[in-house]
Amino acid sequence: MSLSAVVFYLLSIFILVTGLLAVTSRKIFRSAIWLLFSLTGIAGLYFWLQMEFIAAVQVVVYVGGIVVLIIFSIFLTQQSGKDLPAPVRGRAVFSALVLCAGFVLTCLLLRQYAFRSAGHLAVGDGMGNQGADVSVGNIGAQLLSTTEHGYVLPFEVISVLLLAAMIGCIVIAKKAKPEDK
Repeated sequence: MSLSAVVFYLLSIFILVTGLLAVTSRKIFRSAIWLLFSLTGIAGLYFWLQMEFIAAVQVVVYVGGIVVLIIFSIFLTQQSGKDLPAPVRGRAVFSALVLCAGFVLTCLLLRQYAFRSAGHLAVGDGMGNQGADVSVGNIGAQLLSTTEHGYVLPFEVISVLLLAAMIGCIVIAKKAKPEDK
C-alpha cells in the first residue's frame, strides 16, 4: 500500500470518527467541536487531493463561518453545558436502516460507474479532448461569469446561505422574555 493510500485512509477514518462523535455526543458544545474537526478533516482531504481552492472554501465558509456561528449561538443561549436529550430508540433503529440502505445504494451506483485516473483526465483522453483547467484564475473567472458555464448564481446562493446562518444564530441567541405572572 502506498503512502498516498495510507494518508487517504487515515484522513477518511478521522472524518468518519469525528463525524460520528458529532452526532452521538450528548453535550451540544462537544458536538459542535467534533463537527469543526470533521469539516477540517474534509478540508485536509481536499488539500491532499490537490484541490487547494475547494479546501480553502471549505475552511473559510464551513469551518470559519458556519461552525463559528453555531458555537457563538450555543454560547449566547447559555446552553453549552446542558446535555442533549437521549435519542428515541425507534428513531435510532430507523436511522440505522436508512444508513444501511444508503450505503448499499451508494455501493451499487459506484459499481456501475467507470472511473478514469485523474492524470489521464488532466492531460487529455488521447482523442484530442483536453481535461478541465482547474487553476485558481480560471475558477475565479467562472465564479463571476454570467455566461453558460458561469457560476454567479451558486456564488450568490452561498452568500444567502451565510446570511441565513447568521439570522438563524441571532434567532437562537435571542433570549426568551420571562413570562409575566
